[in-house]
Amino acid sequence: MVSVATWNINSVRLRMPIVERFLQEEAPDVLCLQEIKCEEHLFPYDAFRAAGYEHMAVHGQKGYHGVATVSKIPLAEFSRHDWQDNGEARHVGVELTEGSAKGVVIENVYIPAGGDEPDRDKNPKFGQKLDFLGRMTRWADVIDRPTLIVGDFNIAPLESDVWNHKQLLKVVSHTPIEVETLQRFKDAHGWTDVGREHILDPERYYTWWSYRNRDHTANDRGRRLDHMWASPDLAKQATGHRLREDARAWEKPSDHIPVITEFTL
Repeated sequence: MVSVATWNINSVRLRMPIVERFLQEEAPDVLCLQEIKCEEHLFPYDAFRAAGYEHMAVHGQKGYHGVATVSKIPLAEFSRHDWQDNGEARHVGVELTEGSAKGVVIENVYIPAGGDEPDRDKNPKFGQKLDFLGRMTRWADVIDRPTLIVGDFNIAPLESDVWNHKQLLKVVSHTPIEVETLQRFKDAHGWTDVGREHILDPERYYTWWSYRNRDHTANDRGRRLDHMWASPDLAKQATGHRLREDARAWEKPSDHIPVITEFTL
């Protein structure tokens, strides 16, 4: 059994106490973090080693973005794509190199949020988001390895992935053009949406709640922005999938929660 978790942590150094709590309670074999918000030399390597995660691949930058994959299983950095050709640290891929998971590739990605206006002419950030996905689609079309892609995709594709489908149709993260663009990426490799294999549509499934709501449970205005997708054969080996929704209420929480999948590898 190999477990993989993904979590947009929204500053790993600020939230290291809750990361340590999560690792102590769940002990995933691999943890993929997005939005670490630090340069690589400032990443808390010692804290992860103390928690039993000796193997790390970190792609960071000062104050913004950044991704990191930490693991109990030995790994080798496999890829580091600049999907926008602008130097932003939004992707790192690793290959697990020992044990039953040897040869599995885990791609950790942080897709841009896309700004507030769903119009590429009025809002360049929205165009960048769509173009980012377009480049990923061309990349996915030629993948020939058992691959798991995880992270903050910043798109909630299904009606049951958001608190109110009709109200959010014109809100970035749930617009039809984003959903269609994400679907093209999915089709390019035949990805399986692992989460929705275990939490079946139309069951409610949220991984993010805005900080604007002091009590996120009061109106439950969530969205599913965080995803785990697997190559078809790898997806068949996923035996469990769960959310740590309680983590949204921990002290100094991220606005995202951890997502965990278990595989029989």
